[in-house]
Formats: sequence, C-alpha cells, structure tokens
Amino acid sequence: MKKAIAAVALTLFSASFALAAGPASITLPAKNGNVTFPHETHQKLGCTKCHATETGGKIADLGKDWAHKTCKGCHAEMSKGPTNCGGCHKK
Repeated sequence: MKKAIAAVALTLFSASFALAAGPASITLPAKNGNVTFPHETHQKLGCTKCHATETGGKIADLGKDWAHKTCKGCHAEMSKGPTNCGGCHKK
C-alpha cells in the first residue's frame, strides 16, 4: 500500500512540472487570421514579459489592443520577431 501511495505521489509531483512548462505553441483566434506563437521560445524571456506573475496563467486583458501593444512592442524593442500583420496573422 505504501508503494502505491508513493507511486501516485511521485506521478502527481512529476505531472505538475510538465503542466508548469505549458504547451510548446499557442494558437489564438483572430479576425484577420489566427496567431500561433512558440510558447517555449517566449518562456525563456520570463513569464512576466506577458503574464502578471511568474507563475503565468491566463492574461486578463488579452485581446487585439493588448497583443499589438505588448507583442509588437517587445518584438520592435528586441529587434526580433514579426511586427507586420502577415508575420503573426496566418489565414
């Protein structure tokens, strides 16, 4: 019985790390074509570049205005990533 409890505890502990990493990429629906971005690449910049806290989670104000200000602004600031419409929006 102790081995079974230990196995379940270890499985849950390991799963929490897998979930914390998040998906490899995220696709967001948009009127002008969906936006898919590599989440793993962006995680290396630190969660608070996009999220309110280091633990990540949903972005409360996520929408067109937020994304254009935050994403395009960061891409322009770092001189990396797309800053034009077709660079993000894929139809």
